[in-house]
Amino acid sequence: MAIISDREIATREAYGRALVELGRQNNNVVVLDADLAKSTQTIKFGKEFPDRFFDVGIAEANMIGISAGLAACGMVVFCSSFAIFATQRVLNQIFQSIAYPNLNVKIAASHAGISVGEDGATHQSIDDISIMRSIPNMTIVVPADAHEAYEATFAAANFEGPMYIRLSRMATPVVTPPGKPFEIGKAIVLREGKDITIAACGIMVYEALGAAERLSGLGVEAEVINFNTIKPFDKETLIESVIKTRAALTVEEHSIIGGLGSAVAEALCEEFPVAMSRMGVRDQFGQSGKPVDLLKHYKLTSDDIAKEVLRVLETRRKANEIYEISASTRSDFGALKAENEGGMPDESSN
Repeated sequence: MAIISDREIATREAYGRALVELGRQNNNVVVLDADLAKSTQTIKFGKEFPDRFFDVGIAEANMIGISAGLAACGMVVFCSSFAIFATQRVLNQIFQSIAYPNLNVKIAASHAGISVGEDGATHQSIDDISIMRSIPNMTIVVPADAHEAYEATFAAANFEGPMYIRLSRMATPVVTPPGKPFEIGKAIVLREGKDITIAACGIMVYEALGAAERLSGLGVEAEVINFNTIKPFDKETLIESVIKTRAALTVEEHSIIGGLGSAVAEALCEEFPVAMSRMGVRDQFGQSGKPVDLLKHYKLTSDDIAKEVLRVLETRRKANEIYEISASTRSDFGALKAENEGGMPDESSN
């Protein structure tokens, strides 16, 4: 597994650093927060550019409304809170005031997923991708690590329109090359393989790469794709991979309903059906615990991913056997029917 840096860095930390650099480059960049600036790391921008930083207090709906007004005046707006508050609590405001008029507001939400840890179910946003994915005009970005989060922030500033950026509290190793520009809507193949496609996003990319390394020792070569953009979804990269592997597994720190797993399933169902499974939170609430323990509890570790890959491959093998038996039976039936009717076997039945 290619770990670029041994130092574990949270994507929210990289976002905070990127905002400061953006502020130096572009006087039109403004940042808003809802009384969580230290946690979301927007405090860095606030200290350097106090005249372009607005902490609205515990008033997320107001933050969205103010963001819309600033964007309508030509500003490049970043607004931040915890993911649970930046989506569920202000969904109507996002829908009506930002997405519908297609305004240039970037909602960069930290503390997403179960890796929030001890804060528990009330603060663990596991449906935010699903919620935002259903909104027209909304682009959704989920950086895999700190390097990608830093570059994604710059890409967001240069992108015109609403965007949701999903950030994590948990620090994780860096697995993407530093300095590589972030391309919105383009998935990245981080490891090539021929036996199964593992589609992952966010901090699960690291776990997926770990699983691929374990599987390689068993003679299974998994292709790992970093889907750092959930919407627009890169169907081309996915289909190109599964044409080769004929099997797919999705891994996300999110509900399996409506997130990356749903996006992949929809694409494959319409374009190229193959054996597939989804890993994530299975229609449950989160709970309090240490992040590492929670990932184990919800079976989102590299070991769990490797085990699920083997299960999917076994399912595919059995399905292929059934198909071959069924095809042989159809062929035998066609030959028998033709013989009884005194004619030649129907080649279309073979």
